[in-house]
Amino acid sequence: MLCSAAEGIGDRGAGETAVERFHIITQGCQMNVRDSEAMAGLLVQLGYAPTDDPADADIILLNTCTVREGAEERAYGRLGELRALKRRRPGLILGVAGCLVQQERERVLERVPWLDLVFGVHNIHRLPELLAQARDGCVPVYEVWDRADRDRPLPALPALRSSAVRGFVNIIHGCNKFCTFCIVPYVRGRERSVPPDAVVAEVRQLAAQGCREVTLLGQNVDSYGHDLVPRCDLAHLLGRVHDVEGIVRIRFTTSHPRDMTRALIRAVAALPKACEHIHLPVQAGDDGILKRMHRAYTVAQYRATIDAIREAMPEASITTDIIVGFPGETDEAFERTLRLVEDVRFDAVNTAMYSPRTGTPAATYPDQVPDETKRRRLQSLNRMQERIAGELNQRLVGTVQEVLVEEAGRKGGVLGRTRTNKVVTLDGGSELIGRVLPVEIVQAGSWVLRGRAAAPVPA
Repeated sequence: MLCSAAEGIGDRGAGETAVERFHIITQGCQMNVRDSEAMAGLLVQLGYAPTDDPADADIILLNTCTVREGAEERAYGRLGELRALKRRRPGLILGVAGCLVQQERERVLERVPWLDLVFGVHNIHRLPELLAQARDGCVPVYEVWDRADRDRPLPALPALRSSAVRGFVNIIHGCNKFCTFCIVPYVRGRERSVPPDAVVAEVRQLAAQGCREVTLLGQNVDSYGHDLVPRCDLAHLLGRVHDVEGIVRIRFTTSHPRDMTRALIRAVAALPKACEHIHLPVQAGDDGILKRMHRAYTVAQYRATIDAIREAMPEASITTDIIVGFPGETDEAFERTLRLVEDVRFDAVNTAMYSPRTGTPAATYPDQVPDETKRRRLQSLNRMQERIAGELNQRLVGTVQEVLVEEAGRKGGVLGRTRTNKVVTLDGGSELIGRVLPVEIVQAGSWVLRGRAAAPVPA
């Protein structure tokens, strides 16, 4: 811990309410969303109340991502914006957490010396103690563990959920794959599975709170259970979660092609609550690039897995991640990626230009691709995928889809998702939120469907 004298930490002006408030800003993946929910749950237990307005907060926490350079710079840029609030209210506690902290360590404080609190992904459960130190005037408080102690049970943390309908449940932390482009194993550590009884207990708690859908999370969710005694796997866990009353849908992410077994595919196909949507990052469509990425599968093996999914679930949606401009990617290699996308016809593709991450092997490769080339390839891939997604969605017009209504729409009506994870907007009020409806698709774009209730909605 780094400590220096400070005054007025957390003080509010005369006449202001005694209930102090917090605001959490989340950047990055669903794992970060779940981490932020845990931070919020801990703060609520301490008596703080959430606020959507950072200007109204006594504590602001920024939960960061570092998967790409752009995410890192966005985090530092947001911290710079928050400095103005800190100047106006010296008693404001400003903290930063997440993957950026795990990677940058004390360099975060060098770049942002006005921080009060810095902590990593492995010691979120320590937030109450660290906050108490900051409130006592010992700032900056700094605590970043290298990794979670494998001999210590993973702490069960409370959560203030961001949705009343959908819940995220961490089932495995960290990653053992060490892809040459990825910083995750270095910032989140090696794989540690959450015991199945603990997972089921959290799902039951969500169901008791009215949650209808759960997403089981992990950096590599398919490798769940290999480190447990006795060993189990994701297929077994899906069966146990399926038995929880009140939950009507189960999803899981993110999968790794090497660990997507035929047994898992059969389990998803056989379980009525398991949604017919598989997110299976391929990253590239060229064997040479995949080998340099240390992905441990070939394009042919990936295609065989896609074929197995579609044989078991012909209506399943399949989404993926692709990195363009990885070191050594030639025009020919990129064309093979385009060919794969055209042949597989993914429902959606998360695309990104390769971004060197300090500490990863690929950052040291000498044959880096120029940014201009990466941008051109990214635009080409995005144009292709937009066309494919539009064509696939157009086929749904006139069909009736099961939609779980999740929230009010920004421009009126409500928003929900099909079992295949396609976003649908339709008319209706907040009384529909949390309900599963048959919805006729009347209009389709590349990213959003428009629907109408296919039957009268019961009161």
